[in-house]
Amino acid sequence: MEPKINIVEAKSVLSKSNLPVGDYSVNPYIGCTHACKYCYACFMKRFTNHPEPWGAFLDVKMWPEIKHPEKYAGKEAFFGSVTDPYNPQEETYERTRTLLKQLQGSGIKLSIATKSDLVLRDLDLIQSFPDARVSWSINTLDEDFKKDMDEAVSIERRFAAMKKFHDAGVRTTCFISPIFPGITDVKGIIDKAKDMCQLIWLENLNLRGSYKSVIMDYIREKYPELTGLYEDIYMHGNRMYWEALNVEMGKYAKSLGLDYVRNDDSMKRPFDAPPVVVNYFYHEQIKKSAKKGR
Repeated sequence: MEPKINIVEAKSVLSKSNLPVGDYSVNPYIGCTHACKYCYACFMKRFTNHPEPWGAFLDVKMWPEIKHPEKYAGKEAFFGSVTDPYNPQEETYERTRTLLKQLQGSGIKLSIATKSDLVLRDLDLIQSFPDARVSWSINTLDEDFKKDMDEAVSIERRFAAMKKFHDAGVRTTCFISPIFPGITDVKGIIDKAKDMCQLIWLENLNLRGSYKSVIMDYIREKYPELTGLYEDIYMHGNRMYWEALNVEMGKYAKSLGLDYVRNDDSMKRPFDAPPVVVNYFYHEQIKKSAKKGR
């Protein structure tokens, strides 16, 4: 079924942000047609009043041209906090590309989060920004599991895009998120990503709101042997799995010669230095201290 597309007017597409990863939050669209079953951004429906399910609608933002982009010099804009700026419809509407062109030469720093390889279209444009960084969310090497969870491009296409950006001299991040207990092969993803990125972020699966029951039902049906583990974590609040994984990943990173930290300082490291593995487990509880660290 094709998503419902609306054109909406916006006063601005840059919003001041409290996120530790940027001064401004940029979302050229409302909604996201990648339709990830675990998407935290589905909470947006509370404010948009869309009757369609999350993933079945997309509002395309139109905003006035930015007349004085130089005022953003030295600031950082995070593209994709509650949408994917390179969802499939970007190929037609080019709202992300339009904004990049409006900001080009302003001195603003870019941080772009996506699950798409459409971002390759804008490689030359992104290269023109200082300290640009592009991240891809990858939480599995199993394409069948990927297809169960989202409608974005394949994992192989995401890795291929990451490598092309890295080879072109753009800082890249492999965002291993969300980690599904007992399913996500974190070590395998690190092994594949470590030579094509500066950062590897780790984030635990959080289950809340309307999608908690969706994921729990999926586990009961497809991974019944993991039902007890998921109930222990998500029904009873047991964090032992994440504590053990934290220790395991710290040792594994060390065995590969990689730093394992809490705060992201990769922008200060040489481009060709080994990647940093950053633990963002329960990041919603540490974002204030992370912001101070930034």
